[in-house]
Amino acid sequence: MSRFATGVTVLTAGGPDGHGMTANAFTSVSLDPPLVLCCVRKTARMHDAIVGAGRFAVSVLAADQRELATYFADRRRPAGMAQFDAVGWVPGPRTGAPLLAGALAWLECELTESYAGGDHTVFLGRVLDLRRGRAGRALVFYGGGFHQVGAPDPAGHPGR
Repeated sequence: MSRFATGVTVLTAGGPDGHGMTANAFTSVSLDPPLVLCCVRKTARMHDAIVGAGRFAVSVLAADQRELATYFADRRRPAGMAQFDAVGWVPGPRTGAPLLAGALAWLECELTESYAGGDHTVFLGRVLDLRRGRAGRALVFYGGGFHQVGAPDPAGHPGR
């Protein structure tokens, strides 16, 4: 699968067991109704956070947000909502889940279905709200590393 390029997102859930996790197993499923899916390992803290909240948010990362992707992939970061103290974010108006500052786009979703998928669960979410962020290059994962794709930000930011 290292030969398949994917976008990089951070999944978040709010509430007392709030959590964030870098994920590239995310995709659009349907436009009518608007549905997306994400896949989360059954033993991951994010798994229980999504199940417990019944809602989740997705921040689609820009090319210059590699540090955020690395941070939310690091198991040593603080647990619960304290992990968001180190990053810029706002609570999603529909879910309360953290939406990360500077992302290319944000989606807020209501969990509608869960499917077993080996050591992962496939979570299907109905999109409650979506917003575009700034323009710019996207962060992608390919061949075991981060890369960028897309046009540069019209404001002149190179999208490192």
